[in-house]
Amino acid sequence: APLARPGPQPPPRPSIPHPCLYPPGPPPSPRSAPPAAPAERRRAGPGRTAHPRDKWSKKMDFLLSVVGFAVDLGNVWRFPYICYQNGGGAFLIPYTLMAVFGGVPLFYMELALGQFHRTGAIPIWKRICPIFKGIGFAICIIGLYVSFYYNTIIAWALYYFYSSFSSTLPWASCDNPWNTPNCTNYFGRNNVTWTNFSRSPAEEFYTRKVLELQKSGGLYNVGGIRWQLLLCLFLIFTIVYFSLWKGVKTSGKVVWVTATLPYLVLLILLVRGATLPGAWRGVLFYLRPDWGKLLSTVWVDAAAQIFFSLGPGFGVLLALASYNHFHNNCYRDALITSAVNCLTSFLSGFVIFTVLGYMAEMRDVEVEDVARDKGPSLLFITYPEAIANMVGSTFFAIIFFLMMITLGLDSTFGGLEAVITAVMDEYPQVLAQRRELFVLGLITVCFLGSLSTLTYGGAYVVKLLEEFGAGCSILAVVLLETIAVSWFYGIQRFSHDVKAMLGFTPGLFWKVCWVAISPTLLAFIVASSLLEQPPLALFGYRYPAWSTSLGHLIGASSFICIPVYMVYKLVWTPGSLKQVRATSAQFCPLLLASFWDLSELGAIAAQWKSSSSH
Repeated sequence: APLARPGPQPPPRPSIPHPCLYPPGPPPSPRSAPPAAPAERRRAGPGRTAHPRDKWSKKMDFLLSVVGFAVDLGNVWRFPYICYQNGGGAFLIPYTLMAVFGGVPLFYMELALGQFHRTGAIPIWKRICPIFKGIGFAICIIGLYVSFYYNTIIAWALYYFYSSFSSTLPWASCDNPWNTPNCTNYFGRNNVTWTNFSRSPAEEFYTRKVLELQKSGGLYNVGGIRWQLLLCLFLIFTIVYFSLWKGVKTSGKVVWVTATLPYLVLLILLVRGATLPGAWRGVLFYLRPDWGKLLSTVWVDAAAQIFFSLGPGFGVLLALASYNHFHNNCYRDALITSAVNCLTSFLSGFVIFTVLGYMAEMRDVEVEDVARDKGPSLLFITYPEAIANMVGSTFFAIIFFLMMITLGLDSTFGGLEAVITAVMDEYPQVLAQRRELFVLGLITVCFLGSLSTLTYGGAYVVKLLEEFGAGCSILAVVLLETIAVSWFYGIQRFSHDVKAMLGFTPGLFWKVCWVAISPTLLAFIVASSLLEQPPLALFGYRYPAWSTSLGHLIGASSFICIPVYMVYKLVWTPGSLKQVRATSAQFCPLLLASFWDLSELGAIAAQWKSSSSH
């Protein structure tokens, strides 16, 4: 690729610094803004040594990393629950439409942005629209919040994995020290009465042995730290550190195991579930369409599910794509990986509901009566309970929790790599040669931030962070990111960037989705999320009012970075507001076309063209 040419200079106002440099690649189209410089050429001054940017060793390393991030624990626990709750087979209609018009276009956009600009979520905004740089900082804070609770869930799975190495699973009976008189085991027994006070052995193992919630007084008194979970979490973060410390060269090899093993386990569990008595009842309940649900809030749930499942806005796709070769076909990658993600969610529904049908058959109740659990409870209570009463229960428990660990690790790799790439690309002169130390420091911060989730009341903290740490705030961040790229940077400029990489311009469908449809869907979801907030509850514990206020502060603490940085940029940029406006015109053309003098914009456009001709 030819050497990057210096971009056009701003009008002769020496007090205003030029905020952007440009990346390598084919010569830009005359109609397109010059691409920005790669991370390895961005240096603040002379005398600094350029460090070449890492690249994926193989194309499959990248694809497996993206699939591993997108396919996580939520595909196994959230999609099946949301599906049957919203009309079974009828839910697939809004889910598919939301994926086609919302999720996949944004997935494609983030891969293209990362691959073209070859930088992380923070410095990329210097080249798109500098005033939106706060989006990058918000993404990193959200990534930290997710790491505080998500890895604890993986630690729970590791505890179950260790406990599965026994001839009789510890959650198979009521004859254990942690069981109460309410423990009721109905498998293999007749005339067992199940009441509202009854608790299965699996539920009591989860709440009274793994979490030990009985030693907590709720959020007012979360109690001490469970040393067993602390050890499990330490082991999880140790694996994460040695998978990320050398960059994509190491993580790209680890995902060959962590991203493929879950599919082998899912197929084994699907075959086993299909052979269980009553499995057909679960499948019918899963797929039976309830067309009346299409007139309810199913559309909001479908849109939220696809956006959280594919994961645009977390900065992970930007980071992973930034290590691609410039001419990699990210369009094809986006279609393949998003299709794999959606099909995995659909397949997981069969794995879960064949087992729920079996449990309903054993309890002699309706499927809906055993399908009430959602979230982690579905994976740590409902499914283990069914496994405990299968032939070969030890084997199936081991592979099931091994699958959960690998699913969680993949997403952790992606989430933390997004933070690592963003910060290291923002401060290359300090961190370029110190990746191992920086990753160690980041892992230490995540470990310390997770300590509150390891207490006896840690499950309550996990629920709080899950609801507010990456809920409405990440959707609002994705909305602003889409607006900044499509409206401010300019859809035509972005389309020419894609053409420079792929050789063809995105079609009209993609442009309409980026400019109008996807932002509209996101705005609708954000508004619905803010207006409909049911009270938090977990295992009968009602969260106090102050905890909800704390949750809103947690959510706002990340999003607030965006307006704060905007104010900072306007206040600290040298020159008058009119001069600042003239400089910003070169980087946010559609904003100026809407609000500022068109003649000034025309002059600047002529300057771009003149510079390109030279």
